[in-house]
Amino acid sequence: MDDTTVESKAQGEWYVVHTYSGYENKIKVDLSKRVESMNMQDKIFEVIIPEAQEVEYKGGKRKVTSRRVFPGYVIVNMIMDEDSWYVVRHTPGVTGFVGSGNKPVALQDDEIQKILQQMGLVESKPQIIDIEIGENVRVKTGPFANFEGVVRELLPDRGKIRVNISMFGRETPVELDYEQIEKV
Repeated sequence: MDDTTVESKAQGEWYVVHTYSGYENKIKVDLSKRVESMNMQDKIFEVIIPEAQEVEYKGGKRKVTSRRVFPGYVIVNMIMDEDSWYVVRHTPGVTGFVGSGNKPVALQDDEIQKILQQMGLVESKPQIIDIEIGENVRVKTGPFANFEGVVRELLPDRGKIRVNISMFGRETPVELDYEQIEKV
C-alpha cells in the first residue's frame, strides 16, 4: 500500500472515496491497517492521495511543494464486492464512494492515468515547448519575471533553457526552466 508501487496496469479498478476534508492521510493509514487486520489484501490493493508537485519561486529560490489535487478524496485500487465495499465504507472518516446512488463507479483508464501522471507516479513526457535558438521569449515567473530575452541554448535533457536578458543595457545570461518562459 505504498505510493511508490503504483503501476500503470493495476489488479483491480480505481474508485474515488469521499472523506472528511483534511483526514486523507489518516484514512490512508487506517484503511491500510483495516485491510491487513481483516485479511483483504487480495481485494484492496492500494490507497493513494491525489497530490501534484508545484514549483514556486520565492526570493529567487526554486521550491517544490505538494498540493492536494482533490481535497477530501482518496483513490482506492480494489476489486469491488460486498466485503471490500464494507471494509472501505466503514473506515472511520470515510463518508462514501463517488458514484450514482449507492453504486460506486470506477474511474476510467484515461482518468486514472491523468491523475497518476499529474502525481508523477507514471512517466509523462517532460514539458518542452517548441522553441529555437535566436527566438524571443518572455519570462513568466521568478526573479526575472516580465523580462524579455533571446534564446541562446536549449538543454532539453535537463528541462532548462539559457536566455540572454537585457538588463540595464547589458546582456545577462540566465538559465531558466521551460515552465518559466513563453514565446513572444
